[in-house]
Amino acid sequence: MLIFTVRRLLGMIPTLLLISVVCFVVIKLQPGSYTDQFLEDPRFTKETVERLTQQLGLNDPAWMQYAKWLWGVVSRGDFGYSFDENRPVATLILEPLGVTVLISGLSLALSWLIAVPLGIYTAFNRRGIGAQTANFFGYFGLAIPDFLAALFLIALVLRFGGTNVGGLNSPDYIGAPLSWGKILDTLGHLWIPLLALGLEGVASVMRQMRASTLDVLSQDYVRTAKAKGLAPRVVVWRHAVRNAINPLISLAGLSLPALISGTIIVSVVLNLPTIGPILYESLINKDQYVALTMLMLSATLLLIGNLLADIALALTDPRVRYS
Repeated sequence: MLIFTVRRLLGMIPTLLLISVVCFVVIKLQPGSYTDQFLEDPRFTKETVERLTQQLGLNDPAWMQYAKWLWGVVSRGDFGYSFDENRPVATLILEPLGVTVLISGLSLALSWLIAVPLGIYTAFNRRGIGAQTANFFGYFGLAIPDFLAALFLIALVLRFGGTNVGGLNSPDYIGAPLSWGKILDTLGHLWIPLLALGLEGVASVMRQMRASTLDVLSQDYVRTAKAKGLAPRVVVWRHAVRNAINPLISLAGLSLPALISGTIIVSVVLNLPTIGPILYESLINKDQYVALTMLMLSATLLLIGNLLADIALALTDPRVRYS
């Protein structure tokens, strides 16, 4: 297992290098550049825009811009500067990273804690009223986009006289030191993004767990366990659920990039201080080093998630072995 892990970690290096090249090429294929927006501003002359372009290094060939960025990352851990904010990209990203991981991580954990038991229940009681109701809400969750669910929740809160909508804190607590009042105020704002983001996750994971469990229930070893007279609890948890959970381990590894990209639209709608709006603005304004760094962060999380899923699968399934 150790050799497999080291080999996979080393294999990530050329993969990430190739991904960075592809991402940079796609970013540069957008028409225009960052400084083109100033050409329409009467306060900027053409000479000023040209001088700004030279200062930012945007008049260099694309391959040279990429080479400078890559050398800065490898040699100094420098991911470049944000053109909009005029400060290091690493500093710009680290500030909202904690809030992003908190919101995305809680929504993922909440959706899995709800979806897995529901998937098992609907598989074993697929003709019951409860299972039919859960399946209906599963289809409903898949059909409703997360930003539309967020808008519906905002309208619902406002309709009943609530005010805890938008952002993570009320105006009185923005910038205030940590206190019990601020924590309670944050929790009062936090449930809307968690519910909006977790709704689709609950629906998709529940359907995946249900399908996997139904597939396992048709296997010979489950019928043999029932024929031997084993207790239903043993058949369900030791034979059916234990094997049905394996496909979800791989799905969990693919969910890690959602920590970065899963909150973009909801964060814009709810005005949340996460990484999502920063990525959105960087793509709109062609702030290339911010966009490239965040895309690389998402790709890194995907590779790490796949590695962790493979390791977890080998630990939970004795049939899986890596040489």
